[in-house]
Amino acid sequence: MLWPSIALLAFVTLQRLAELAHARRNTAALLARGGREISPRHYPYMVAMHAAWLIGLWLLAAGRSINPFWLIVFMLLQGLRVWVLVTLKERWTTRILVLPGAPLVTKGPYRFLNHPNYAVVAGEIAALPLAFGLPLYAVVFSLLNGAILAVRIHAENAALNRAPT
Repeated sequence: MLWPSIALLAFVTLQRLAELAHARRNTAALLARGGREISPRHYPYMVAMHAAWLIGLWLLAAGRSINPFWLIVFMLLQGLRVWVLVTLKERWTTRILVLPGAPLVTKGPYRFLNHPNYAVVAGEIAALPLAFGLPLYAVVFSLLNGAILAVRIHAENAALNRAPT
């Protein structure tokens, strides 16, 4: 059956496009308030990896059956994604931005993890291909994402450690 896989891929695609628009607005507002972008050189690689992940899923997963277990895992991750977005509000962006004088967010999922959004994304990058029965795809993109997150988390932690409290 073709439509369930197309519907799921369309949902993820529209979600990502809406988030990019939201992130762009937040980025502009944060920069206008004196925010500074940290380590922007890795950003195009991150965007390219996420775009390749989604395009590849459209090419390989459209028309495939969906494993209910991995679909539930993916949908639970969507709930966590919303929790992160609601917690960060106007500070959520796809870039690493430091807003001088702004306190570190320590509520919501940030009570439990330093980087909950990255944990959610790592889970999504594995769970969605697994929902479509693409384990090798899940492994390859999880490794690529892990490499980007290693750079990103290092840069973000360094920026946060240097930020005045």
